[in-house]
Amino acid sequence: MDVDDASGNAGPAPAPARRSGVRTAVLLCAAAALTAGVIPASAQTHTQTRAGADPVVVVDCFSKAQVRPEEYLLACGDGNNQLVRLRWDSWGPRTATATGTDMVNDCRPYCAAGRFRAYPVTVTLADPQPWPGHPGTERFTTIRLLYTDTAPSPVPKDVTYKLVY
Repeated sequence: MDVDDASGNAGPAPAPARRSGVRTAVLLCAAAALTAGVIPASAQTHTQTRAGADPVVVVDCFSKAQVRPEEYLLACGDGNNQLVRLRWDSWGPRTATATGTDMVNDCRPYCAAGRFRAYPVTVTLADPQPWPGHPGTERFTTIRLLYTDTAPSPVPKDVTYKLVY
């Protein structure tokens, strides 16, 4: 069935189902972007030996290689979770360990009005793997957060996430 649009031209009738599908796809993409920074790690582990002398890196939200960063953004989509004041005790070919503070937005009553809360944490980077598109460079692919006091609700005191950048 053809209908007249605002210009008076006849055209196909709007497809509400198609608009609904596009709206759903846009919302799903936005939700994925907000959570793409970290996801729970799988139980799979890998062991590899380092081929080169370059240090293993951790890749940040902007696809930049970092070694011993003082800060590390965990929530790339909205910035509501960031590790700060990181002091690296070690940075080796298999693991890197630091102490610092996890600044987490409590999102109460909602994230834009929330307050950032400080949680002391021990950070361990592990599971180095080749960094796709960067020959000869390995990147850490998991991050373990061990909260030394309380953990932000509903996060457990000891949690490991897979780094997906």
